[in-house]
Amino acid sequence: QVQVIESGGGLVQAGKSLRLSCAVSKRTSTNNGMGWFRQAPGKEREFVASISWNGGTTNYSDTVKGRFTISRDRSTGAAFLQMNNLRLEDTGVYYCAVSRLAAATTAGNTYQYWGRGTQVTVSS
Repeated sequence: QVQVIESGGGLVQAGKSLRLSCAVSKRTSTNNGMGWFRQAPGKEREFVASISWNGGTTNYSDTVKGRFTISRDRSTGAAFLQMNNLRLEDTGVYYCAVSRLAAATTAGNTYQYWGRGTQVTVSS
């Protein structure tokens, strides 16, 4: 069974930064794309960022482009999300996921393994 565990969430003021980490229990993620999604209270889960199996391709939602950076460490299977200049609307539970594909996909149904999420709260 593959476990995906997010960490690094917390309470932060608007304009500040946070770095999320994603650990995968088995190196099944090495040849797969990985992604980050988030869900705000009362809203549906939405795509945030994704990265291809070798890190060569990344995708971002328009709302985070230029502020967030996704990266990965293929030697450990880990993924990261550097979030800068955080805004109130970035508040939510952030989920890391391992894709079924090698590409940097954006659709949730292309991901097969999900973590339980880490809470990010941005205050004014």
